[in-house]
Amino acid sequence: MSEDVQPKVSLDAVVGELEKICTENPENIIAHHKLGLVYRQQGRIDDAIRELEKAIELDNQSMESYINLGAIYFDRGDIDRALQLNEKALEISPKMAEAHVNIGLIRQQQNNAQGAVECYDKAIQIDPQLLTAWINLTSAYTMLEEDEKAVEAARQAVTLEPDNPMARNNLAVALYFLGEYAEAMQNMEKAKELGYTVDERFAEALQQKMAG
Repeated sequence: MSEDVQPKVSLDAVVGELEKICTENPENIIAHHKLGLVYRQQGRIDDAIRELEKAIELDNQSMESYINLGAIYFDRGDIDRALQLNEKALEISPKMAEAHVNIGLIRQQQNNAQGAVECYDKAIQIDPQLLTAWINLTSAYTMLEEDEKAVEAARQAVTLEPDNPMARNNLAVALYFLGEYAEAMQNMEKAKELGYTVDERFAEALQQKMAG
């Protein structure tokens, strides 16, 4: 059965339409929010910040705007501002699992792996199917050298999404530290097959373990 192929709309066209909506209806919160997201896709970061801040100005309960603005500041390396924005999102909705994950990432940036684990655990309690929480929990346990827990978290991530390249790589790393080199190799090769760029130093260390 044939299906109609819808033409792809360029980001420039989307930006043009959203800018028009924002100009004609400056109080349109959703349009400002979406425009901020598209600006971010285009790499127009200052414009993205402006539009997301406008969305928050119009609605200080706009959780998604806080989350996306926090992501921009995290990418910029301003983790203090990113933390403030994600904490604000949690004030509005304490059960927002994504915000707990984001704060966990910030804790890892601060070398607070235990704090990160606590954040990821909260996210998982809210949404046990949240893949990013399990993936990041793996790396946090690896930082803490709690290798069995790292493998357990990594296996859960792979169970949720067997073809996720990062989940496979994380499982390979966790298994390496647990001394399960053969299975680690299998998962590393699977990660590469799925398009993951494996750290060359890790690949060499694992090959040496396999050879020795």
